[in-house]
Amino acid sequence: MAQTFDVAVIGGGPGGYVAAIRASQLGMRCVVIEKEKLGGLCLNWGCIPSKALLRSAEVYHIIQNASEFGISVGSLKFDSKKIIKRSRDAADKLSKGVQFLLRKNKIEHISGTGVIAKPGVIKVSANGKTQEVKARNIVIATGGFTRSLPGVEIDKKKVISSREALILDKLPKSVIIIGGGPIGIEFAYFYNAFDVKCTIVEM
Repeated sequence: MAQTFDVAVIGGGPGGYVAAIRASQLGMRCVVIEKEKLGGLCLNWGCIPSKALLRSAEVYHIIQNASEFGISVGSLKFDSKKIIKRSRDAADKLSKGVQFLLRKNKIEHISGTGVIAKPGVIKVSANGKTQEVKARNIVIATGGFTRSLPGVEIDKKKVISSREALILDKLPKSVIIIGGGPIGIEFAYFYNAFDVKCTIVEM
């Protein structure tokens, strides 16, 4: 039997979970449908983990130049796996915070891919199973995605997106970054700090 809600939100990012929280505060029965971790792109695959990586790069750079502050250090090494793990832990902690906010506001969370089958009806698929959700109001907050370039296929091996870059446990010797915006520059700063040869291509 399909569950019925006043508001169903497809997407658990800031646009989605904030809308659900506000609707719940106004007395509506709400559900958030999200196929990945709650929190959205920025929290899980953008600004939060990237800033954790940048902090590691900054600390490494400061220690490298400690003599400028009158401090002598011995041989300096870095562990890329631990650096990546720290950034993932930061994102995971905040994602759990979003889960807490949903529970606190009595909002149901369904994990899966939501598809609007017809007005007021959403089919949610996960692990080979499908369930039906009914709602008087549906909010579409599915967020953004990485844009690929014609002729440059993201194979997640030699050609990766910023998402794959955030979970590399072994840093490359060199990298070409397509895009000189904030994301590209952040990755260039991070890689350069750990002696990865970087080339930025701005189109």
